[in-house]
This record gives sequence, C-alpha cells and structure tokens, in this order.
Amino acid sequence: MATRGVLDERTARTKFRLRTLPPAPELAPFVEYHWIVSWDLDEPYEQRVVPHPNVHLVFAPEGAMVHGVMRGLFTRRLVGREQVLGVRFHPGGFRPWLGRRVADITDRTLSVTDLFGVAGTEKPIGDAPDDAAMVAEAEAVLLPRLPAVDPVIEQVRGLVGSIVDDLALTRVDQLARASGLTVRSVQRLFSEYVGVGPKWVIRRHRLHEAALRADEGGPVDWAGLAADLGFADQAHFTREFTATVGTSPARYLAGGNPVGADGAGR
Repeated sequence: MATRGVLDERTARTKFRLRTLPPAPELAPFVEYHWIVSWDLDEPYEQRVVPHPNVHLVFAPEGAMVHGVMRGLFTRRLVGREQVLGVRFHPGGFRPWLGRRVADITDRTLSVTDLFGVAGTEKPIGDAPDDAAMVAEAEAVLLPRLPAVDPVIEQVRGLVGSIVDDLALTRVDQLARASGLTVRSVQRLFSEYVGVGPKWVIRRHRLHEAALRADEGGPVDWAGLAADLGFADQAHFTREFTATVGTSPARYLAGGNPVGADGAGR
C-alpha cells in the first residue's frame, strides 16, 4: 500500500497525485517500485509522512538525492506545480549499491553525484513526457551500475515481511525464534542491510497500522487497538504515537495539527 505512512491520507488525496510503477526485471531484486508524486497547488501544503525502513533514490527539481531510512517524521512542503520521482528500494536492497552498512546513511541525505558520480539527472527526468519515460530515465542511472544479486537481501526481506504480516510479532526474540537466528544475528543483519534495528521496524509498523486505522474514519477503540498492536497499555501506545506523529491519537483522529514530533521536517 503506497499511501501507508502518509498522514491524513484523505486530505492528501486532494493535494497531490501518487502513481507507482514496477521496476525493470533486472532491478526487481533490489527495487520494490518507483513512485511519482505530482501536484498543482495555489496555496502551500505541508504533507507529513511516517517513513518506512526503505532507502529512496529521489529525483526532484532541486536535485537527485539518496535518502537513508529516516527515523523521524518526514515533512515536505508542496507549492506550485511540480513532480518528484522516487525509487523505493526493498528493505536491504540498497546494501549492494552502497557497498557498506546501510546504518551509515540512516537519517542522512546524500547526492547521487557523490554516490554514483552522476550529475544533472533531475532535468531530463523533469522533462520526460510521461511516467514511463520518467522511470526509464531513472533506471538509466541505475542499470549501468547494477551490482551482483546478494542472497542476503531475500533473507532480510523475509524478516521484514514477517513483521508486516504478523501483528502478533511484537518482540525481536519472537522474530529471531521464527527465523532460526539468534537475536544478535538479527540485529546485525538489520544494521548492515536495513539501516535500523528490528525493534525500530516492529514499532514503526505498529504505528503505521494505528495511523491507517485512524484514517479509515469513524470511532477508534484506542485501548483495544493498543492491545492488538502489542503495547503494554493505552498510555504506552499514546506516548509512542505522540512522539512519532507529533500529536496524540485522539487529536490526530480529530484532524489536529502536530504539536512537535522528533525529527519533524526531515
């Protein structure tokens, strides 16, 4: 679900258009999908996103950048008429391109020129006549630099997939037992390939689920939801939701503005 993590998703749909396209077969072991966001706004709008454990290569009017996993809230100011293309790598999928621990670029943004030695990539992508042509321009940057397939990526994808598929999986030791690995081995894999620890991924997925249910509309049983998501109690859930999203669950449901989240604006 491409909009998972997009806060106030119902309003967001009125502010910008989001499309996703699959990667070329050669890129599929590394890339989950391409995404394109376009907007045409007379008044500025700030979109907040609770990021996923994915690295993104983003082509925007201001330049082409690689965004490591962002642990705080990401905010983008949309104004005028523009579009942005992103390449969303699988969890772990950017490790062969980077050539070192993905944790080294967590919460960091690096230029494509610095990483790949490619300059001026934003203009041809912005000038592409349609989405398919834009994706082709982005893939023209990646395909000549295609690394060897790393079988560990599939293992890491499976671990992250287990977290996403099973809300009852709320602790790292559960994930380790299910995968036949030690807790330490799981932690090392996530640091090396994902960029954040498995505990962070578990917590982040639970908060994505909470925001998604709130965005569905209607009343929410917060105490029941906290229990479903494995929190100790409703107070624990409320503290974690507020620290990440910047507003309490009840205020978020009511359409309240953020009160200041860790990492806001990154």
